[in-house]
Amino acid sequence: MEKVRLQEQYDSKMRSELQKQLGLKNIMEVPKVTQIVINVGAGKEIIGDSKVGKVIADILGRIAGQRPVMTKARKSIAGFKIREGMTLGAKVTLHGRAMYEFLDRLINVALPTVRDFQGVKANFDKFGNYNLGIKEWIIFPEVDYDVTDKVFGLNVTIGTSAQKNEHAYELLKGFGMPFRKA
Repeated sequence: MEKVRLQEQYDSKMRSELQKQLGLKNIMEVPKVTQIVINVGAGKEIIGDSKVGKVIADILGRIAGQRPVMTKARKSIAGFKIREGMTLGAKVTLHGRAMYEFLDRLINVALPTVRDFQGVKANFDKFGNYNLGIKEWIIFPEVDYDVTDKVFGLNVTIGTSAQKNEHAYELLKGFGMPFRKA
């Protein structure tokens, strides 16, 4: 099977360059992207209208290129009118080819279409994973404006094998992630 552009770029050039740049002795220590999780939380909109869940699943499936899993409430919260087992959103976990294709579309197609785009914040957790909140899913070309009158945001979590946040930052920067200048 043929490799995706970013995967080929990582294997041919970036991996050895990152090893030198980060001062790693073993090529297996070089960080890599392990998975991407895309999550849409619908909140109150999905409680009143069950069709919203189907629309979210359809659009998230188009964006990710893979069928999403509906997320359900783990416990009841009376103040928010949420019952245990109620559908609250959808998520997709991407690996391999689909992961690299999505990352390529995110960096090179979707993010540059954001109005007044200044770059993304370097928002890493202590495990080297990157979180990106997107306010409107309409920045992806797969989303038709006519499908729904509601626009949802989504969270993209890029999981890496990096041991340090600095290593994960350099990995994503190598792929072309447009980080904000400090």
